[in-house]
Amino acid sequence: MAVLKVLVIDDEPGIRSGVSRILNNFHVTYPFMDEDYNFEVTEAATGEEGISILERDMPDILLLDNKLPGIQGVEVLEYIRNRKYDIVVAMITSYASLDIAVRATRDGAIDFIPKPFTPQELKSSIENITKQQYLKRITHKMNQEGKKIRYQFLSVLSHELKAPLNALEGYLRMMQEKQAGDMVDDYATPIERSLQRIQGMRNLIMDLLDLTKIQLEVKEGKIREVNLAEVASAAITTVQPYAIQMDVTINLDVRSDVVIMADPGDIEIIFNNLVSNAVKYNKMGGKAEIVIDNSDSEAIIIISDTGIGITKNDVENLFTEFVRIKNEKTRNISGSGLGLSIVRKVIELYHGTINVESTPDVGTTFTIRLPKKPINIT
Repeated sequence: MAVLKVLVIDDEPGIRSGVSRILNNFHVTYPFMDEDYNFEVTEAATGEEGISILERDMPDILLLDNKLPGIQGVEVLEYIRNRKYDIVVAMITSYASLDIAVRATRDGAIDFIPKPFTPQELKSSIENITKQQYLKRITHKMNQEGKKIRYQFLSVLSHELKAPLNALEGYLRMMQEKQAGDMVDDYATPIERSLQRIQGMRNLIMDLLDLTKIQLEVKEGKIREVNLAEVASAAITTVQPYAIQMDVTINLDVRSDVVIMADPGDIEIIFNNLVSNAVKYNKMGGKAEIVIDNSDSEAIIIISDTGIGITKNDVENLFTEFVRIKNEKTRNISGSGLGLSIVRKVIELYHGTINVESTPDVGTTFTIRLPKKPINIT
């Protein structure tokens, strides 16, 4: 169970002991909470004593009487506001004039509990405060995780761009200083490698644009009929020059003429990435096969290859952003590490599924199922 620290500042011993008695055996739970909340109560008889305790112990919740000996409750509240302390304050007072209420609300009090109050009245207020504290903590956690993810994303991105830029600079300086000779032909290899690096950066930029498009683009007005066989044929045509280099045969098996409702650009992303990978991670002289079929409600796409395959441990990380499977067989294969994560995001956007089966040195098969009609695509 989680614990919220409660400080009650009141000059009446009966009020303080009553609050402690009620809350010490009380816990709050809501269906959306992942754990119950208990309360740890500390008491103070004056504003000065209360400030000393909150400076030392920093409670989560403050139950504050306004009429106190010495400094008044609204002055304690102003003290908390000036220091920007993250404390939820509820006023408990029998002297809640309009001026006091306005001032207390301005300084951050979120509730007023009139004296004398019943145990249920106190519990009801504490329940509401606890709900707010829980939601605040969840929001803070999500914000922090978001910052962490953005930092990791930018760190990896900077590395992915820095490495090819460093290589390009090295090749250009080699040519500038004529380290290999005076003829252009002397630099055929560094020129070819430079062009490969540039293409790699271009691919990374295109993948980033696809990622941004998926996350931010509104689909309204872009959903229309898409023939999967036509998109698959276009993807094969695009990758054919590389397939010829690799001596990889690509076969398209259209078992059903499947038409789905989707943004054509999204379906192109799926086929372009998976067909390209079926060639890129294949073996010389290997085969790649694309099967298009359907059930009553789903389109079924199966893309398989006879390539280098993936271990079970690598399959678990396959769809993580910027993750590339690194081993002796993939060492010279370039890529951004974003393609498959983008594919999965597109498929999830359409409430579809993607499954991977792979055996090292045998091959890999991706099976995608997509609803023929979109479900709540925005």
